[in-house]
Amino acid sequence: MMNLEIWIALFGTAVLISLSPGAGAATAMSAGLTYGVRGAGWTTFGLMAGYAIQILIVAVGLGSLIESSPELFTTIKWVGVGYLVWLGIQFWRQRQSADIESQISAPGPKRFWQAVLVNTTNPKGIVFLVALMPQFIDPTLPQQPQLLLISATLLLTDVCIMTGYSGLAATLRHRFADPVAMVWQQRIAGSALIAAAMALSLAAL
Repeated sequence: MMNLEIWIALFGTAVLISLSPGAGAATAMSAGLTYGVRGAGWTTFGLMAGYAIQILIVAVGLGSLIESSPELFTTIKWVGVGYLVWLGIQFWRQRQSADIESQISAPGPKRFWQAVLVNTTNPKGIVFLVALMPQFIDPTLPQQPQLLLISATLLLTDVCIMTGYSGLAATLRHRFADPVAMVWQQRIAGSALIAAAMALSLAAL
């Protein structure tokens, strides 16, 4: 099993990864701003599910295939960019209070799957995990328990920090109570997603 010193290093790395600005953080903050902390839970767990899929891809060896194939990397990257831009535009298009209420009352499962797609269409995250995870694996010990511990540490750290991001954004909701402010709330959330898409578009293999 992994020794304590290595796990502490892993935990510190997991915190830094989750704190770094990116599509996941932008999505969590947009959800917190729009739905509040409790309502953003669907989005947070969707992001965690997407992250789990990324980890699984790396664990079974498919991450190396994505890393070594510029064409596959580019295809996944642009699917992710396009999806984030599309989500951002949907927020910008909510101009009337009725439209905004409809957006805010969007079913939780829909928000969950949107968040899953945000993470699973980010190839930069997969390539990063390909480089990261082997650094904490001792080849002289059984790999499965180590992979489970690494995965659990990354996922639990991420869900805590994404919840923090959505909670931070949710504290601003009371400033957007009137209809005009609600429109700007949607535009801020949409702009954050589009900015995340632009950052993802600059990802290099």
